Amino acid sequence: MKDQPTFFDFAAEVGLTKHIGGIAATEALIELCHIDRDSYILDVGCGVGVTACFIATKVGCRVVGVDILERMVQRSKERAAREKLTHRVKFRVADAQYLPFEDHLFDAVLTESVTAFPEDKQKAVSEYARVTKPGGYVGLNETAWLKVPPPPEVIAWAAQEVGASVTPLTPDEWTGLLHTAGLQEITTQIHTVDIQDEAKGILQRYGWAGALQVMGRMLRLYAQNPLYRDFVKKVRQGGIVPDHLNEYFGYGLFIGRKG
Repeated sequence: MKDQPTFFDFAAEVGLTKHIGGIAATEALIELCHIDRDSYILDVGCGVGVTACFIATKVGCRVVGVDILERMVQRSKERAAREKLTHRVKFRVADAQYLPFEDHLFDAVLTESVTAFPEDKQKAVSEYARVTKPGGYVGLNETAWLKVPPPPEVIAWAAQEVGASVTPLTPDEWTGLLHTAGLQEITTQIHTVDIQDEAKGILQRYGWAGALQVMGRMLRLYAQNPLYRDFVKKVRQGGIVPDHLNEYFGYGLFIGRKG
């Protein structure tokens, strides 16, 4: 592990990535992007492969997952092998802003809690549109500021909960990225965040066995790595949920069709 590991280095090491909105948000994206058994899907920022494997299992389609971290991709490949999905799900390292795919390849491109991180969000969304087939869909599940400007305590909470480099946008800003990328028929669904539901959502995604495996990795990493202990300490210090969180912070599903 690098000398100065990031939020995502630790997440990859323990085998856990979080997607706001849980399985319900993923299922909504499947429906809104008209994904079926014959679809060919790209999951950008696949993390440890949970969404890609879930879609392949639920729908029966082919999925490619990409992530900027090699360790995330390794975890994703391990998951696909465990779930016997290697014939339908593939993973590779790639940057959302520079996708290594030809134009008009995928029936749908999805991201979940990913596009809030790239420095050039417009470039990333334009890349999603580029590799989508005409008539296909780009679907984003992303954090959003429901009211601006958010107070410092809400910004601090979001940084430690979602990732230190996260920069959520307002719903209008998210839809603006889709419009600028040339997408049409924009659909938007805005939701507040329920912390208890988010915790339940992690268990739904990973199951008891998977959750216990993640906890075991967390405990081993905590015992062995002082940098991880410092990271956990900082998270605990910033972990108090602001009383007015739902007034400012939520997430949205933003879907556009390529003409």
